[in-house]
Amino acid sequence: ARAAEQKSALEAESARRQFEFAQGQVAGLTEEIAAAESDRERAAGSRSEMEANAAAAQESVREFASELAALSLDEVQEQVTYWTARVAVSKGALAEALNRRSERTGAAERLGGQKSEVANRLEEAARAVVGLDAEKESLRARESELAVQIEALNAQVDPAEKDLESAEQQEKAYQLQEGEAQRAMTNAERSLGQVQLELTRRQEALVSLRQRVEDDFGLVQFDYRENVSGPVPLPLEGMVEQLPVVTSLPLELEEQMTRARQQLRRMGAVNPEAAQEYEAESQRYGFMKAQVEDLRNAEADIRQVIAELDDLTQRAFHKTFEEVASEFRNIFVKLFGGGSARLTLTDPDNLVETGIEIEAKLPGRREQGLGLLSGGERSLTAIALVFALLKVSPTPVCVMDEVDAMLDEANVGRFRDLLRELSRDTQFVVITHNRNTVQAADVIYGVTMGRDSASQVISLKLDEITEEMMGRSRG
Repeated sequence: ARAAEQKSALEAESARRQFEFAQGQVAGLTEEIAAAESDRERAAGSRSEMEANAAAAQESVREFASELAALSLDEVQEQVTYWTARVAVSKGALAEALNRRSERTGAAERLGGQKSEVANRLEEAARAVVGLDAEKESLRARESELAVQIEALNAQVDPAEKDLESAEQQEKAYQLQEGEAQRAMTNAERSLGQVQLELTRRQEALVSLRQRVEDDFGLVQFDYRENVSGPVPLPLEGMVEQLPVVTSLPLELEEQMTRARQQLRRMGAVNPEAAQEYEAESQRYGFMKAQVEDLRNAEADIRQVIAELDDLTQRAFHKTFEEVASEFRNIFVKLFGGGSARLTLTDPDNLVETGIEIEAKLPGRREQGLGLLSGGERSLTAIALVFALLKVSPTPVCVMDEVDAMLDEANVGRFRDLLRELSRDTQFVVITHNRNTVQAADVIYGVTMGRDSASQVISLKLDEITEEMMGRSRG
């Protein structure tokens, strides 16, 4: 169950990322479509304007044709050259505008198709995110419930283990007492047996003595005459030998009985409830043992889930690392115009705690670590790593703060080209003082001091400025 919860959480997170990425794509496509529509409208307006200019130019040519007769040959040639050049410029501008319009129209159609596809994917991702969020909440509630149960069981297990230990010690004491009692009982039974043997022997001796008396004196019939004062004493005096009176036991038998009494005193009083208490403690011990076993099973399940998550994380990290390393090698070559570079793991056998090292080989130089490179070379290598990460996993926005400060003109040019290439999937916000980097921007923001000594932000859209300059040149 825990593994399913973790898997669902990962799927929900992945779906949410896809959803956010799709939203970014939709926003970008919407902006591109709007820009394409605006360009198409501007192209249509430019075409109409150019056609009007061409018509006006032709009208001007016809008007000036009547004036050619009054002009000298040099003036005529100068006017013809001037108007021919203007017509050629107008035709070229018109053809360029038509080509741009066709390109913008095709791009708008493609973007429209992509927008529909992305919208469908966005709806599917949204539905998946809603379902996964619900499942995730359910799993979180279940996880909280299980955590409460585990805490409650832990709270019960601690005193139960103490009670169990006390019961085991008491059970051992009872077993010791029982053993001593059994040994004392065995000794007492042995002594009793000896006493019974002695008693039997003496009874046999008495019977033998009686038999001897009968043999010696014969069987005598006694006449009992009773009166009010009782039976008449038998006249046995002088006929039977007087028997000894036994007033004490043999010394050996006395010692055995004394030892038995001492053992009984050492045993003390016997608890008649010991059996019932032992049974109750045994049942409680069984219950607590089952609870402990359940907790151990739950712990084993949790450890298995953790192991599965570690394995999943390591496999995902290894896959992403290989993709980033491949893109890093390619982008490094583009930025430096040659050479090679690679990413290595400091501890490949432990992907959870491993580090990453960069080995770079610049064109015409040997391979060396990042710490041996110059400031500009380190900056360009770091840019290659950032671009590799964006290639593998694009983000909606990326902010760069003067990363080109230590780059020369050639490296800035390659950096600018890669910015343009990656800007199809990611919007870059670049803080820079380099003119060559500014040339790659669509919108420029600058901060200046106003008349009231307060900072003012000025924005320029290069497309609008370019069109305005072209319009002025045509005028």
